Amino acid sequence: MSTNKLQIIRRKLWIRKIAGTFLLLISIPMLRKAYGTEVKQVRIPKGLDWEPVNIESIHGEWISPPDAPLDAVILHIHGGGGVVGLNNSARSMIGNLSSACNLRTLIPHYRLAPEYPFPAGVNDCLTTYRWLLSKGFHSFRIMLAGDSEGGHIMVSALLMIRDVGLPLPAAAIAISPNMDPTCSGNSMRTNSRMDAILSPTFACRMMSLYVGGHSLKDPYLSPLIADLRRLPPMLIQAGADEILLDDSRRFSNCAQAAGTDLTLEIWPKMWHAWHYWAPELPEANQAIDHIARFVHKHIP
Repeated sequence: MSTNKLQIIRRKLWIRKIAGTFLLLISIPMLRKAYGTEVKQVRIPKGLDWEPVNIESIHGEWISPPDAPLDAVILHIHGGGGVVGLNNSARSMIGNLSSACNLRTLIPHYRLAPEYPFPAGVNDCLTTYRWLLSKGFHSFRIMLAGDSEGGHIMVSALLMIRDVGLPLPAAAIAISPNMDPTCSGNSMRTNSRMDAILSPTFACRMMSLYVGGHSLKDPYLSPLIADLRRLPPMLIQAGADEILLDDSRRFSNCAQAAGTDLTLEIWPKMWHAWHYWAPELPEANQAIDHIARFVHKHIP
């Protein structure tokens, strides 16, 4: 994309960045309303089917391409800091990903902080994975995915899946994940003015709400101190300009040192979770295409 058009998008996002930080500090209900989490009209990309689903006590949604195989699924954990909830922007991004991969995608409405801090959301995602297995999906036909805080929750759930002895999924994808509840990555400082969408104040406050009073020494909360052995292949995509860049770098180094087949892609000039701006942003389309190739490699 041309430099001028990137600058125009960045200016629009900076307004949202400032407004989101302000709303978070004064009212979480107002923040959720501003981000459009009230389900009045579900909007997904054309050509896809949408269907609500009950997963035991958890609400969820199916997004499905018309010709997708029925025996394979992406279990996608949405972002929002574990606080905001699912909105139409997330549905659009997940829909674009589902379409590119030609796979059905299940999105659980996991419980949100501060009403339900860690580990409530992770437990809901583990319940959803068990539910898929109970419905006849084989683990090697399940792909785990998550964006932003959803990437963090996805990794926590993946560690639980391994530790309780459930069969592991085929592979996992994390888009701009938040992996450090201490918010101590160096890029929090160096990229604070470059990230067009996420501010350190916003990210750290969200994480504080998500953590609640839980110990940061819990490896399910802090993947950087977890045992990362025996995990499935992983793909992580992060923007070179985002404040969470070092979260992806440090987690990737730890996972690779533990023997995980992990690929880290760092995209130049991109901000936090730039995938949300597909199809307008070419780099978003290209990143989603990279994810689709990874998915097709592990779920033929």
